[in-house]
Amino acid sequence: MKNLTAGDVMTQNVRTVGADWPIDRLAEYLTEHAISGAPVVDDEGRLIGVVSLTDIARFNSMPVRDTYEDHHEFYHPAQEILLAREELGGYHVDDQSLVTARDIMTPVIFQLPEAAAITEVAETMMRGRIHRLFVTRDHQVVGVVSAFDLLGAILPMVKEVVGQNQ
Repeated sequence: MKNLTAGDVMTQNVRTVGADWPIDRLAEYLTEHAISGAPVVDDEGRLIGVVSLTDIARFNSMPVRDTYEDHHEFYHPAQEILLAREELGGYHVDDQSLVTARDIMTPVIFQLPEAAAITEVAETMMRGRIHRLFVTRDHQVVGVVSAFDLLGAILPMVKEVVGQNQ
């Protein structure tokens, strides 16, 4: 039996998103391509984080907080804007146009090289309690391994073992 690697089981042609994408563009992109999340890359295409529909939903459910009530100032954490309450009437601030993928992404990245053994892929996913990890070459995303990819790779082996023991 062949020793499988991350490169053998990964899905190629991974859709990435730019760090500077506003969340409305990000949400539309993920929905349009029927994906729940995507790696975030910088201008050079280097992997810098992961963003998901859950991250967007979490941001959209954050209340706008008046943290400086005694001073009558308005503060929104995602925008890093501090304005006097009297100034707010003159501004129309669209939360989603100011917030980018970089602002809401998870900067913790689970990644392995193409040559990583499938056992290392499985152990990393279990240890990290994640459903997918990215396969990289020189900090560039070349693939993704999901839990489904792993199941698809091991199913023939399981069938072989079960068939021999019956």
